[in-house]
Amino acid sequence: MTTTSAKSGRSSTRATGEGGARRRGRGTPALASERRAHLVRLAAELFAEKGFQATTVRNIADEAGILSGSLYHHFDSKESIVDEILSGFFTDVMAAYQAVLDENDDPRDRIAGLVRVAFGTLEPHRAAITVMQNDWNYLRGMDRFAYLTKSEDEVEKMWVSTLQAGQDEGVFRPDLDPKLTYRMIRDTVWVAVRWFRPGGRLNAQGLAEHYLKVMFDGINLH
Repeated sequence: MTTTSAKSGRSSTRATGEGGARRRGRGTPALASERRAHLVRLAAELFAEKGFQATTVRNIADEAGILSGSLYHHFDSKESIVDEILSGFFTDVMAAYQAVLDENDDPRDRIAGLVRVAFGTLEPHRAAITVMQNDWNYLRGMDRFAYLTKSEDEVEKMWVSTLQAGQDEGVFRPDLDPKLTYRMIRDTVWVAVRWFRPGGRLNAQGLAEHYLKVMFDGINLH
């Protein structure tokens, strides 16, 4: 059922519409899963725009066009929503990083692959990266988000061990600090999420290739 909000004047599908769908036999697990995923996407955009702490359950419900109470049919709190966003990000990126390490033996190829994966997260995980930048210190202070620090440590080990292997094999300069190098690369990607826009002159892959050119070849003429 489509109703009009007295506050915003926007037409939206309210909880009554969802109930009508269930009465018509359309309240299937697949539909519920699709609705849940839709709510996560809406919340992710709000968290990225307003910040996790500043975003309320009512903000999310209003954006979805449902009553605040209806949101609790899908999630018990906004922490559960951001938990899904961040855990999904780390699950995806760590699997992609591990695939790069498994498929390549040469340290230079491995680093290039890791860089491509990192920049490749800018579009599908833009909101998660933005939330981590803005709300990392707040979230990691909560017990349920203890995995954030652990996951970041595991990611760092992947990069640092690859850089160290390259140094041991004489591929990378021995005077570079592997941990500092990784963190500089990580922060370059994380900051890029603030200005990178899909559909611009360079897509995420093009951005990664340009970064690799600067990283491996420098800006000086040889």
